[in-house]
Amino acid sequence: MIIEIKVPSPGESIVEVQLASWLVGDGDQVEKDEDIAEIDSDKATLTISSEASGKITFNAVEGDTLKVGAILASIDTAAKGKKKERAAQLEKPEESTEKKETEENKEVPVQEKKEKIKAEEEILHLSPLAKKLMQDSGSSEEEFIEFFRKYRIGKKDVEHFLAERSKETSALNPGLPGTWKGTREEKRQKLSTLRMRLAERLVSVKNETAMLTTFNEVNMTPIMEIRKQYKDTFKEKHGVSLGFMSFFTRAVTIGLQHFPKLNAQLDGNEVVLFDYADIGIAVSTPKGLMVPVLRNAEQMSLADIEIKIKELAIKARDGKITLDEMKGGSFTITNGGVFGSMLSTPIINPPQSAILGMHNIVERPIAVNGKVEIHPIMYVAVSYDHRIVDGSESVGFLVKVREMLENPSMMLPGGGDPLKTLLQI
Repeated sequence: MIIEIKVPSPGESIVEVQLASWLVGDGDQVEKDEDIAEIDSDKATLTISSEASGKITFNAVEGDTLKVGAILASIDTAAKGKKKERAAQLEKPEESTEKKETEENKEVPVQEKKEKIKAEEEILHLSPLAKKLMQDSGSSEEEFIEFFRKYRIGKKDVEHFLAERSKETSALNPGLPGTWKGTREEKRQKLSTLRMRLAERLVSVKNETAMLTTFNEVNMTPIMEIRKQYKDTFKEKHGVSLGFMSFFTRAVTIGLQHFPKLNAQLDGNEVVLFDYADIGIAVSTPKGLMVPVLRNAEQMSLADIEIKIKELAIKARDGKITLDEMKGGSFTITNGGVFGSMLSTPIINPPQSAILGMHNIVERPIAVNGKVEIHPIMYVAVSYDHRIVDGSESVGFLVKVREMLENPSMMLPGGGDPLKTLLQI
């Protein structure tokens, strides 16, 4: 019986996908529910599973663009395919230890041994002084080679080898890490569907929105002191590390309550305002930028935020994130600081009206109570759609976020120790 494997629909409005990679070989024996291929849509990478057991025959090659519903492969349930290379290797019987030892201990004929040493002598690089010393001592190159054949390589020998190899690489490519090969070859790679769709969306944002960016700086000393004091207790209690993103997400949700236009979307001649904050967290993956969404982030604790961000980030990087986990989003946070960015103008994630950009933390001199002090400072940026958001609102929002970050206890007013209440410890 022949069963056709067709390209599934990854979601509404998606009519075609790109075959990213085959996870099995053409003609292989596959089992039911086994992952056989990965496809790239304009939103995510999805895995296709086999619907039956049998021999698989490909109908497409990696890189092909396929319509939803197109036949990707067929499976003959009555035939037996070839075993996968890895499975064949696992089933291959190992040679007996006795046989191996016999072969290793087998004596090499004298003539063959001499020819081998002679060949090694030809590639042995001895300086004239070294040759003279050996001649004066009555030693031969053959004895020299035999000595090093039995010599036990130690740490210093390996360090010497690595140092010399590094010098050779540097000589070939001065000032470079040694990745250039000295050729003038050119390579062309087809853009993935995800990357093409991302490019279209980013260009459309620049063309279709009145995008502006406002900047501010945040003194990170209070948050860094909190993390230093409570990080161990927090991790012991919640099982995740206390990072910066949870503080920023919490501060953003409070800022959006005061300035709701930054949590809105333009729909024709109407502005759609949300009474919730679905915060998208931009994650860099091998296949491009993805933005998983924290639903109702305004109701989440710092621990909940850290746990969910970790879960979604791992899924995104492993290519296992679902479309539902990336749909929607009313505001986005992107962190270029992890790559060393000092300042940038983040691009709005459409159809949202604003995005917050985080950057690296650098110790800088600032004025505190009339005195110059050194503090860890982060520059932050908010890009916004001026068609919806006025300049005063964007500036007010960023100032509110800064106030929350520089005074973390303000994020959760109440009795008792507000910081312990905020951290739930």
